[in-house]
Amino acid sequence: MLLKVVLKKTIKKTTTRIVKMSYKIISKFIKDISFEIPDAQTFVMIEKEISKYNLNFDIKSRQFKENIIEVNTILRLTPNAEVKKKMLTEINLASLVSIDKNLEDKKELKKIILVKVPTEIYPVLYDTFVYLFSQAGIKNISIKKKVNFEEMYNEKNINQL
Repeated sequence: MLLKVVLKKTIKKTTTRIVKMSYKIISKFIKDISFEIPDAQTFVMIEKEISKYNLNFDIKSRQFKENIIEVNTILRLTPNAEVKKKMLTEINLASLVSIDKNLEDKKELKKIILVKVPTEIYPVLYDTFVYLFSQAGIKNISIKKKVNFEEMYNEKNINQL
């Protein structure tokens, strides 16, 4: 008995949309760092009370030159009211961003500033933050490694409606 096997070849046609990059981070630098543990009591309490701190972001921008924007992404740990001995931690990572001359869509520009640039530079901010805690002798620190700037952007826009 002869068995015949027929192979069907399925060809999937996929459409690829080419999206032109409308921005480029040309440089980034630490503009400011504040890492203050005011006394020994605060130091001793940090690991126990770190869950009482909130991770906050502030994103500001200003024109640096024609088609170049300075985007400041500020990461801050803010203690809630329960924390008696407070530490201050804040890092401002500035990015110089070249914007395509043909970009006219203000919504897209806003999204570049508030979502795309912070998403791209956050790993540097995170690593710097963790390094500071490590060098300060605080090893068991848990800081959110993944941050969804798109979600924060959408929530802010919904709240503004």
